[in-house]
Amino acid sequence: MHAQETTFKELVQGEKQYQVPLYQRTYSWQREQLQQLWDDVQELVEEQLEGRAPAAHFLGSVVLAPGRITAGGMQRWLVVDGQQRLTTLMLAFTALRDCHRERGGAEQKADRIHDLVLVNKYRSGDDHYRLLPTQADRDAFTACVESSPKAGGPGNVGAAYRFFLAALTEGEESGGEVWTDAVEAVLSGLLSIVEITAAEGDNVYRIFESINNTGVGLSQSDLLRNYLFMCLPTRGESVYRNRWLPMQELLGPANLELLVWLDLVVAGNSRAKQSEIYRDQKKRLEPLSADEAALEAEIESLSRRAERLMRILEPEREADPELCEVLERLSRWGGQTHYPLALQLLDRVDGGQATPHQAARALAYAESYMVRRLFAGYSTTGSNRVFMEMPRELEKDEDPAEAVRRILSKNKTGARVWPDDDAVREAIRTRPFYKAGRSNQRLQVLRRLEESYGGSEPVDYAKARLTVEHVLPQNPAQQWFDLLAEEAEDGQGPDELHALLVHTLGNLTLSADNAKLSNHPFRRKQEILDSSALRMNQEIAGRERWGRAEILDRAAGLADRAVRLWPGPVAGTVPGDDEWSGWKELRAALLAMPAGTWTTYGDVAALIGTHAVPVGQHLASKAGLHGAYRVLTADGRVSAGFRWPDGQESGDARTRLEAEGVPFDDAGRARRSHRLTTADLAALLGKETAEEAVPSPQTEDEQQSAADRFEAQLRDNQTKETAEGVLGALRFWEQQGGHLAYGRASETSCFPMARFGGTLDTRALWPLGIYPVSGTVEVVFQYLKRRPPFDDEPLRRELMTRLNGIEGIDLAEAKLDLRPSFPVEVFAVHSEEICAVLEWFAHTAALAEARRMLDEDPGTL
Repeated sequence: MHAQETTFKELVQGEKQYQVPLYQRTYSWQREQLQQLWDDVQELVEEQLEGRAPAAHFLGSVVLAPGRITAGGMQRWLVVDGQQRLTTLMLAFTALRDCHRERGGAEQKADRIHDLVLVNKYRSGDDHYRLLPTQADRDAFTACVESSPKAGGPGNVGAAYRFFLAALTEGEESGGEVWTDAVEAVLSGLLSIVEITAAEGDNVYRIFESINNTGVGLSQSDLLRNYLFMCLPTRGESVYRNRWLPMQELLGPANLELLVWLDLVVAGNSRAKQSEIYRDQKKRLEPLSADEAALEAEIESLSRRAERLMRILEPEREADPELCEVLERLSRWGGQTHYPLALQLLDRVDGGQATPHQAARALAYAESYMVRRLFAGYSTTGSNRVFMEMPRELEKDEDPAEAVRRILSKNKTGARVWPDDDAVREAIRTRPFYKAGRSNQRLQVLRRLEESYGGSEPVDYAKARLTVEHVLPQNPAQQWFDLLAEEAEDGQGPDELHALLVHTLGNLTLSADNAKLSNHPFRRKQEILDSSALRMNQEIAGRERWGRAEILDRAAGLADRAVRLWPGPVAGTVPGDDEWSGWKELRAALLAMPAGTWTTYGDVAALIGTHAVPVGQHLASKAGLHGAYRVLTADGRVSAGFRWPDGQESGDARTRLEAEGVPFDDAGRARRSHRLTTADLAALLGKETAEEAVPSPQTEDEQQSAADRFEAQLRDNQTKETAEGVLGALRFWEQQGGHLAYGRASETSCFPMARFGGTLDTRALWPLGIYPVSGTVEVVFQYLKRRPPFDDEPLRRELMTRLNGIEGIDLAEAKLDLRPSFPVEVFAVHSEEICAVLEWFAHTAALAEARRMLDEDPGTL
């Protein structure tokens, strides 16, 4: 075997083809892996545009074996390992080509990428493509390369293409053509790849097995430890016993890795990557390698920082009450964004350069920055970088609290805006807060708002098991719609008004009684809320009614509290971005939509916190907005006012949608199974969906209570035949060895779970979620795609095909990455057919689990 370092541009140059063998799994990179690669690319682009000479970023290795040479002299290579990287880069270049095409005037750049990177221009058939994925991925990949109407469809290939198209479109809006050219330069020449070439006659499959069955490698902190103690020949044993080992035992492996990364960041290396800790620390410490006393001092300093890191991870260790409180709030918020700042502040407090009060105020500004951005719907992208750069921006003699506020206030544009009071008030009034951030973050915001009432009896939040509850229900009965109809504006239906109000902060509260609150009329909810210990619930219960006026009035009151609790930027700093952030979110949603789907003006409006009319006006005024033809009226028709931008399209939007796979009926209405709801759009943008969609562990008593609630709701809201069909299928599932889990929301959903050790963990599998009140059955492809064996796309497609073979079920292929649904009434007549699908699912899951156990321990079976 021969190995050499190369770049992607060098790898693909010349007339050749890379073919992924059939024994390899399908393309599996998802948003997390794509985002990590894109973050690295953006960093290199930034360095290049600043005039620095960026070092190449190591992407990984590609193992190739020579295949046959075609009659025309083209060399084929089998991709033994590295197909995920190759496919990802090919899709990134495909999106880059299309970004050039959409901009106009850059046809030559687009053609160069197409001819020199993506295809062998003078070859036909399969030989035309420089990369030929496995057969399961081939159609989706070639659709992107050929710019067919189905480009960017469902599945991981389509999702990766849409990810890069969205990222490039957003970047070009702010950086222009110069930025896009820098991206191309980075993708072509600054991603380092080790090309390993097998010799003729090598056993290719044996090489593949060897690469993919390796043991656990050394971590970055392991490598650093080995290097340090190699440099401590005389002091090593004492230093290890007295310093390193206690630190290692205090933190554990994962937090030790975190510490050595934070140590770099706090020292001023704002570009430190957790994947390259060893390289950067070794470079920093090499000048000291011959001085054992200096190295011992470095390890001693690191061990002191270990104790401070534990105060961040476990705030109860912090002795100062004020500082402890803000650290606790940030801990409940989750994530590591604040860690560099918090560690530096604790360094200063322990070193006598700052008081605990100053550190607490500084961290409170950091908390406010994150909370206000959550209210306003800003992406978290860029926030980590803001806090990683902060240690080198803090002046030594400046009050750290005022310094943090000053630094955060100067980020006036793009992804780093700190919203002012007016922006927060408007966002609380209009934006769908329930779809923002993570569930624990939404809960923490409401908890702090409740605490601001200063109730005489403090709530034990640890025991209360509170969840976020909608007062106006998500699935309201008709009398709620009758109430909303009285307040609907001209041309607005009660369902559209409901979509605009239901997820806003003014309609949300905390409760441990969500099952009791359910979808009841407001009078019944008043009785339950009035008995609550929470002041915000008592305030709601004091209202005469609950409609648009009351929700907006409460939103205004909560906004007053919010701007007091979370102080804003320095007075006089106004964001430089003239465009409302909602329009950026609209563009991102359109770019995220798979080919073969459509949505409505109302769905988009509810996503971004506005009304359908301004959405329509905005789409009409912005020529060339990608995917605008996929936004239809509420009944699925192309708007009479829709027009293509001059010179970009011909024909009508319906023809384009039909070419993508959206069926229309004789009345010109798109099929509703292909419609993306607000929740679907949020999921495609990477926003967390409602927590009740995912089952959670329950005690035996909770389980029985939930089971009784589910059956009662099912019998109360569905026909006898439907209820019996559902319950019969669930009994059948348990007979197959599965068990049932239940949601905690007011509508008690049921999930048939495959049993792996009786616990809910990352391997937990469930094919369906059954909702007894709304009468829907969700097929949870969105979760299956992250869980073996259904992370393999062909298996998810087979599940969809089996379900679609049942009369009354029509799941759109374009929703393979989402949670499409069918009516629960199908169980009334076709329960046995659904049972057959469940049996196949259980068998597939059990077989995969048996294989996993056998791989881990051959003596298991």
